[in-house]
This record gives sequence, structure tokens and C-alpha cells, in this order.
Amino acid sequence: MAARNIKIIANEADAFPRASRREWIGLAVIALACVLYSLDATVLDLAVPQLSAALQPTSSQLLWVVDIYGFLLAGSLIPMGVLGDLIGRRRLLLIGAAAFGLCSIAAAFSTSAQMLIAARALQGIASATLAPSTLSLIRNMFLDPQQRTFAIGMWSASFSAGAAIGPLVGGMLLTHFWWGSVFLVAVPVMLLLLVLGPRLLPEYRDPGAGRPDLVSAALSLIAVLAVIYSIKQFAQDGPGWQSLLAILAGLVLFAVFIRRQRHLAHPLLDLRLFRLPTFSASLIINTLSFFVAFAAFLFIAQYLQLVLGMGPWEAGLWTLPSSIGLVVGSLLAPMFVRIARPAYVMAAGLVLMAVGFGVLTRLGGAGDLWIVVTGSVLFTLGIAPVGTLSTDLIVGTVPPERAGAASGVSETSSELGGALGIALLGSLAIAVYRHELSGTIPHEVGPQARQAAQDTLGVALAVASQLPDSIGLALREAARAAFADASMLLFTLCGGIALLMAIAAVVLLRKLKGAASSDQNLEPASHGAVKESDA
Repeated sequence: MAARNIKIIANEADAFPRASRREWIGLAVIALACVLYSLDATVLDLAVPQLSAALQPTSSQLLWVVDIYGFLLAGSLIPMGVLGDLIGRRRLLLIGAAAFGLCSIAAAFSTSAQMLIAARALQGIASATLAPSTLSLIRNMFLDPQQRTFAIGMWSASFSAGAAIGPLVGGMLLTHFWWGSVFLVAVPVMLLLLVLGPRLLPEYRDPGAGRPDLVSAALSLIAVLAVIYSIKQFAQDGPGWQSLLAILAGLVLFAVFIRRQRHLAHPLLDLRLFRLPTFSASLIINTLSFFVAFAAFLFIAQYLQLVLGMGPWEAGLWTLPSSIGLVVGSLLAPMFVRIARPAYVMAAGLVLMAVGFGVLTRLGGAGDLWIVVTGSVLFTLGIAPVGTLSTDLIVGTVPPERAGAASGVSETSSELGGALGIALLGSLAIAVYRHELSGTIPHEVGPQARQAAQDTLGVALAVASQLPDSIGLALREAARAAFADASMLLFTLCGGIALLMAIAAVVLLRKLKGAASSDQNLEPASHGAVKESDA
């Protein structure tokens, strides 16, 4: 049966031109940009204590320093993906790279919290050009489905590699230099991209694209920003009027955006994409995989530092195995789809995720460190092929000239799924933590300290450090046990969702053979994507 599948896929692949050495070298340039994209998102957390001492931001300003990058990144992905279709994917990538480098310099040498917030905001907008541009370039450079799947596997592995080395590079820089040095890592990489990009990356654009609709772009940006802000407020402070108003405003603006797209000759987002069964099903699976992954990563990082007592550097080292799992899983996915249909490969990955989460539910006893490492490696090995193949199916089922728009939608779904996972699953786990701790907190702890300790585990440990030794020790043990119970619930839910997703992948995508090619139900633009001069 496996031999027959290989023969069928091989016959289908013969209809597509194979990539040359130039495209593979171009992929290496794209991978460089992706490594930087994820590296820059991970190094800031380590620099927070030093920049706080240097710039002395208020608590609100510090929150914006950390969050504004992700807000504007998420809100700008769809407009930037469509803009790449219009002006050219390589051109947008190089413009974004230059802007990102300049904003990184501004961030590194910021003299006030306000200046750093502004620089981080512009960094977020500039970085929103990278993922959609690189992914849509891959869609056009690698027309052979098997080669494209491998290229997207390399693309996914590059993000994982950047996330893995980010804490290590950041820790090294902060040991020898000032806090701003973590931002300067981007500059030489971006300069290299600006030099090599025009020589190695071809240019593609959609000749049928109309003029950009700025109103739709603004609606899309504000709607996504409002939803992301609401989710983060909900995760941080629980239900409140701010989060409620933000989510309502976001949903209303999104409804207006959808209505506007239906009446435009050249919409910012072609809603017909969502009529493609493979596109929609893959988008749902991609969103839910990030829904569980982001929440799991957050609680694993907290468990290593707050329960096991590790510093950021040591905790970063112990997360390296799971980062390596992401890289390995991303690279193995193209091999697996040569002998099995994507639905079954994704389902197998999701089952492996569930097994990993099952291991993580054993936390709370002896050998916690090895439980964390084993469970996180298993679930990252499982999620990597899911992310790679769902992304491949999303961009592979649309015509090449719409690859930028599809890439923007794919990356936005990842950001929204991750934010929703942290908000909903995280909030539920925090509620369990508070409930468990309320029944085990020592009676000697005063009412004010008791209420503070039930906020988060970090606050509980801070309160315990100010109490007499015996009472503080009892509070620490009770808080850590409550957090372990909350983590067990979260990982149980993540495992259950992964199993449901495995069933959904088989039901919705089982008829798809091999890697996806453009869906015939959506007519491309009249002339297809235009490949311009490489010079």
C-alpha cells in the first residue's frame, strides 16, 4: 500500500516544475529571516530587569513595552500579506527588513520608556512583513508539492531554531553588554538579507491586484488589535468592562470588514478562500494547535522557574530539548507525507501531542524535571508536523497569486489561536489554582496576604518570602501544590483537544492525497502570478 501511495504521489508531482539550485539557496536566505523573526521575539523577556532599572518605566509602560510588538504584529499580518501580492513579495520583504533593522537600532538606544514603546510598535509592523512574504515566496518558488512541503518544513524549523537560540544569545549578550544589545542582533542579519535578497530571491506579484483599500486595511488592523487586547486583558485581570468593550468593538469592526469585502471588486481579503474545504479545515487545525501549544509553553516556563526554582537562563537551557523537537518534527513531516496522506500524518502528530500532555499530567511529585522535559519533547515532536502540514495545505490550496493573502491569514490564525489559548485555558487553570490554594493556605497568613497569594504563584512566593520561616515554607508548598494541580488540569484539557483534532483531521482531510496543489474550485486571476526580473 505504501509503495502504491509513493507511486501515485510521484506521478502527480511530475506535472509540476522542480526547483533549481537557485531556489534552494534562496530558501536559505528566507530561513535566515525566519530565525531572526522568532529570535527577536524571545530575547526581550530576559532584558526586562535591566531595561526596567535603566529606563524606570511605570508598570503600565513596561506592559506596553512587552505587548505592543505582538499587538501590531498580529494586526498587520493580513494587510501585509495582501500588500505583498500587490507590490511584490521580495520588495515587501526587503522593505520590512530595512525598517526592522532601523527600528532595532532605535530600540537599542532608547532613552525613555516612551521611545522604546514607539520603537517596539514599529518593529511589530515591520516584522509583519517577514512571515507572509517569506511563506508566499516559498509558495511561488516551489511549485512541486513535495518540494514545497519540504521547504515549508525548513521554514517552520527556522522559527523553532530562532526561538531555541534566543534565550542563549540574549543571556550571553546581557552578561557582557547593556540591555539594548539584544536588539542589535537583528542589524547584521537584516543587512545580510538586504545584500543577498535581491540576488537570490525572485520577485512575484499578483498582476490582477487592484489598488489597496486603506479603509479595509484599517478595519482589519483595529479589529484584530481590539480582539488581541481583549484576550490579553481577560487573561491578565479576568472578566471586566475593558475586555468586554474591546471584544465587542473588535467583533463589530470585523463584521463591517467582512461586509465591505463582499462588495469590493478587489477586496483586501478574498472571502472565497474560506469556501475551499482544505483551506478552512487546515486553518481550524492550525488555530487549535497554537491554542493548546501557547498555553502549554507558558505553564511549562512557569513550572520550571516558580515550582522548580530555576533562573531564566537555566530554564531556557532545559527548554532546548523541546525546541530541538520542533526542528526535528518540522523536518520529518515532508518524509512522512511521501508514504502516508497528510491527514494521517497530522493525526499521528496530534496523538503524539496528547501522549506528551498525558506525561505532563504526572507533574507534582518526584522527578518533575524529567517529566517536564519528556512531556514537552513528545508534544513538540507531535505539533511540528501538524504546523508544517497545515501551513502547507493553507498556502498550497490557493492559486500562487493569492499566496500572500493566504499566508497572512495563516499567521494571523496562529497569533489569535495562541492568544486565545493563553486567555481561556490559562484563566481556567488560574481559577483552579485559586480554588485549591484557598483550602490549603495556612491559617496564620493574614487576610491581605492571603488574598494576594491567591492571585498568582509568583505573588504567593513573594508573600511567602516576607513571612516567618515555618509559615512561609508552608505557604510555598501549598501554592506550588495548587499550581501543580492547575497545570495537571490544563495539560489534561490540552491532551483532550489534541485527540479531538486528530479525529477532525482524519474526517475532514482524509481524501487529500499527498501535498496540496491549487484547488480548482477557486479561479485564479487571469494571468496568474507574475515572476519579475530577478535582478
